[in-house]
Amino acid sequence: MPVVFNQDDVPAAPAGRNASVQPLLDTATTGSDNVRLVRWTLENDGAMAIEVRRPDLAWLQILTGTTSLAGPAGAAVLSDVHLALLPPGFSGRIESAAGAVVLYAEVPEAARFDAAFAERPPRFRAIDWTREPVLDAEHDARKRIYMVTPKMFGTRAIAGEMIIYPPGTEAANHHHEGAEHFQFVLSGRGTVFCNEVAHALRAGDVVYNYPHERHYFRCEGDEDFVFVEFFVPGIFKTVWADDAPVCTWLPSGRNIEGGAPVREIAAHSSADFDSPHDV
Repeated sequence: MPVVFNQDDVPAAPAGRNASVQPLLDTATTGSDNVRLVRWTLENDGAMAIEVRRPDLAWLQILTGTTSLAGPAGAAVLSDVHLALLPPGFSGRIESAAGAVVLYAEVPEAARFDAAFAERPPRFRAIDWTREPVLDAEHDARKRIYMVTPKMFGTRAIAGEMIIYPPGTEAANHHHEGAEHFQFVLSGRGTVFCNEVAHALRAGDVVYNYPHERHYFRCEGDEDFVFVEFFVPGIFKTVWADDAPVCTWLPSGRNIEGGAPVREIAAHSSADFDSPHDV
């Protein structure tokens, strides 16, 4: 059965300096050790140490505020437009002068999901997702922005994207084979149908789906419904329900702010085939 809950349901515990942590996904929540997900809140002059074990892979997304992330390669300023991949063995510190909220995830023993991981571990990289290309759904107004792909980060252990559902849009029923995945709702209101059971969603909600669980989303209300979703591993198969309108994602030639994207992605279908490797 899928796991659906809101971040407000999870107690926060003190951590670091002027900071707190909320464990969102772990073996106690999901019964799986594929991914661990936590939410950090940094208050004024808040700071957290980050230690990624040598076999593990981690990434973080800044939800609100501005941070300074210090690591072996130096320091990077990250705001709510950034996602950063943290390689195995990463040791560093994240700080915020005025406060920030951070979504942090780890994949334990990431080599389980990527045969080349131990020999060619990925390197640190941060992306500004507002500069990435927007893909438009062929049949409706939905938009997709890839945030983690094998080509972008050099590993098949994880994959991730942002999906934007304008008012009145809805996806088709489908399931995934070969991966577990979760969604974190950033803004707006929506409904997720998990095995045909409806769950109302709002900002801060987490949805965790196991393989073969049918699901789809619908925007509710008069504003965009936006979420990020991450898959472990990053190579999997999507299977659509019978007679479902399978979507083709088309390059828009723009980023989310209307400018030229930093790269181009060719059109591709979400039909029953392995997830694309060239995005």
